[in-house]
Amino acid sequence: MNLKLNTVIAERPNKKIYRDGDLCIKVFDSDFSKIDVLNEALNQARVENIGLNVPKIHEVCTIDGKWAIVSDFVEGKTLEKLMEENPDKKDEYIEYLVDLQMEMHAKTCPMLNKLKDKMSGKIDKTDFDATTRYDLHTRLEGMPKHKKVCHGDFNPSNIIITPEGKPYIIDWSHVTQGNASADVARTYLIFNLNGDIEGAKKYLDLFCKKSDTAKQYVQKWMPIVAASQSVKGNEREREFLKSWVNVVEYQ
Repeated sequence: MNLKLNTVIAERPNKKIYRDGDLCIKVFDSDFSKIDVLNEALNQARVENIGLNVPKIHEVCTIDGKWAIVSDFVEGKTLEKLMEENPDKKDEYIEYLVDLQMEMHAKTCPMLNKLKDKMSGKIDKTDFDATTRYDLHTRLEGMPKHKKVCHGDFNPSNIIITPEGKPYIIDWSHVTQGNASADVARTYLIFNLNGDIEGAKKYLDLFCKKSDTAKQYVQKWMPIVAASQSVKGNEREREFLKSWVNVVEYQ
């Protein structure tokens, strides 16, 4: 496949994303883990066939010594962009986000990694003291085991709406199978990380109402999810997430 890397459409830490006609090419830094690239491609290939709109993967290759994943390019705007452009419709878009997430949680994909295993490994990598890590592991082990598809980074920037109004979910690098409330806790924390406290509250209230989930149940996941996320990101994000780990009681 003769790929042209002329048009950059996004830049993320450790990767650049290009468009070449109908193709999207995600090129990782030269020191990015081969295992993580192949795992991301495998995860996305696994969720392609579960009844959700997911960009189809065409190949995994190397370009100038860097690993790359080639998939369908999806024309449209992210839900995040639509929220910025139409602030009066924000509540409507948050409901759209919730509906799409609930549709995803209704799916299963048995070959995916288990959410609990992934979070347990992440907790081990944190710099919390042994007592805190023990407490987090105990909490995690005590949570009910489910097998729902959990995106792991489900937020408005990872939803693309085509001009025809068809939603596509992108960036499946963190997908696992497990408890949907952990996925919801992650989305809630992302809203907060982005400074959208009001949006976070509306999102959580609406998800719990629509899915008939107790808010306290989702909140029990928050220290666990925050801890597992605190091993990456910039210093500001890490400090924010650590503050959630130390909160035992929620309002």
